[in-house]
Parts: sequence; structure tokens; C-alpha cells
Amino acid sequence: MNSIAHAYSVVAFLLILGSTLLGSPQSVFSESNTKTMVAGATTVAKQLATQATGTPAAVVTSDSETDSYPREKLGSDQTFTDFVVGPGRFSIELSPGESKVVEVIISNRMGERKRFSFETEDMTGSSDPAQAVVLLGNQQGPYTLRDYIKIPHKTFYLNNGERVRVPVTVSLPADAEPGGRYGSLLVSIVSDPNKLEPTNGARPGSVVVSRIGTLFFVTTPGKIEQNLELKSFGAINNQKFFTKGPISFGLVSENKGSVHTTPYGEVRLFNMMGNEVGFVELEPWFVMPKSLRLREVTWNRDFLLGRYTAVAKINRGYDDIVDEKTFTFWVIPMQLLGGVFIGLFILFLFFYFIISRFEFKRKAS
Repeated sequence: MNSIAHAYSVVAFLLILGSTLLGSPQSVFSESNTKTMVAGATTVAKQLATQATGTPAAVVTSDSETDSYPREKLGSDQTFTDFVVGPGRFSIELSPGESKVVEVIISNRMGERKRFSFETEDMTGSSDPAQAVVLLGNQQGPYTLRDYIKIPHKTFYLNNGERVRVPVTVSLPADAEPGGRYGSLLVSIVSDPNKLEPTNGARPGSVVVSRIGTLFFVTTPGKIEQNLELKSFGAINNQKFFTKGPISFGLVSENKGSVHTTPYGEVRLFNMMGNEVGFVELEPWFVMPKSLRLREVTWNRDFLLGRYTAVAKINRGYDDIVDEKTFTFWVIPMQLLGGVFIGLFILFLFFYFIISRFEFKRKAS
């Protein structure tokens, strides 16, 4: 009996030992797998947080890891809920095969860290004088430049109150013909639909894309056609009678040439006696080729009375050619009109009273 009991004890000991040896590795592997799954879940959570809030995950928090643009602090951290891109326009002269680097500056005043992106589009003029340029989206324009505008990085993050300087390379192919090429570099941000306020007109859950562009005017010297003309000059809406100032004028220029032009000039105002009573200087503006362009100007004078003549002298921006047009208009203040009508009405009542109360007879001879 003792031998049998001893044998059972040995078997039980071996079974317990085997179970322990087999169970230990299983518990170690389970712990290892659990740590790996937790780490993976944390990484995915960070990525989802980045997509939802726009805040970069830990692997991209350093701007130097995503782009090489130098950052600068703005003078103030004040929030204006906007961003600024400048300058608004570049006018560059390039020969075939030549390139030039210019600098575009973007400032973040949105109040929070934002992700910015770049895209390029061609642009052209318009037959509508009120449209200075028309961006063509994915379409290639007649004076295409979008494929010749290059930037080092197409996306970057910028904190509130920071400014970034972006080098932009503009180049032309070796076979570029004389004339003009026109394109735009657009800077955009995408809003977080969870942070939109109903006051901005967007529906809850919608995404708003804000874009600001810098225009590029590139001219290749050679045999080019310049043909600008001042087509019309007058008051906005063709109005000729006013009751008060200021007075707004519109100048419409037509460019039939192959390159853009930059006219400039002046508007002088004269009263009915021929004396000069006003002067407005017109800084240079641009007119795209094969298009019309409206230029508005305002004469800031409140009290006006009588007949006035406006004389516009516009230099075409080439060969010192000046176009001149005149426009005549009247200004009669409402108070004066009211006084005249009241005076006439009183005079009418007076004569009516005299005629109705008295009888006029011819004196007998």
C-alpha cells in the first residue's frame, strides 16, 4: 500500500510540475501581446485625433520635420480670425529658360494652430469689366503659368501669431514665346466643422475652405502687342443728377493686346465757372489681355451745388500715350430742392388766394 501511495504521489507531483511549466510561457506571451495591442491602439487613437481636430500627432509636432520654412513671431498675439497672404501680386520679366525666386509671406491670426496648403491655377481676363481676373481651376488657360510655379512644400502647420516665409520659384521653358503668362498661387485652410458658428452662414457639420491668392504676371520680352484704350468714363450707373457727394466714377478700359498693361492717371473736377475744385490721383492698376476692366474712383466732397465737369486723363502705361475723356453732371442738394418746392407752393397759394378773393375789372374810359 505504501508503495502504491508513493507512486501516486510521484505522478501527482509530475502533473503539477508540467502544468506549471506549460502555464508560465502562456502567461508571458499573453502579457506581451497585450502590451503590443495597447501600444497599437494608442497610435491609432492619436492618428484619429489628428484627423478629427487638426492637431498633429506626436510624430509631426515638430515643424522642422514637415517643412523647412522659417517661422517668425508676429508683433501681437491678438486674434482676428483670419490669415494674411502677401504680397498680392508679382510682376516679373523672364527670358526663355530663366527662373526667379520670390518670397510669399503667410501670417496666422486665426487664434489657433492651422494646417495650410498650396495650389496653383491659371487665370485670364474677362469680358465683364467688374471681374479683374478669372481663376480657371483645373483648366489650362491661354497664358498658362501654373506648371511653372514651384514651392518646396505644399502643406505646413502654423501656430497662431506666427509668420512664415515661403520661397516661390517661377520659371519659363526654353521655348517660351514673347508675351505674357498669368497664374496664381492659392493658400487655403479647411475649417473644423465642429467649431463653426451659425453666424457665419454655414450649416452645422459643413466644411468651409478659405483661400487667398497671390497673382503672378510674367512677361517675356520680344515682339509683343500692346493695345489699351479707355472706352468710357462717367458716374456709376450712368447717373447725371445728384443731391449730394461723394461722387463715384467708373473708367472702363479695353486691352486688345497680348500682354497685360498697367495704366495710371488722374481725374480733375471743375465747377460751372471753369475753376478746378477737385483732384483725384489714380495709382497704377492692371488690365489683362483680351479683356475689359472697370476702375472705380470716388471724389470725396460732401457739399456740392451746381454743374460740374470731370476730366479723366489716363496714361496707357506704355509709349506715354494718354487717353482723355470728360463727363458733366449736376448736384442740387435735397434741402435746396425742398426749399424751392415749398417756395413755389407758397407762391401758388398766394396767387390762388388773390384770384379767388378779388375781381379784376377794366377801368371805364
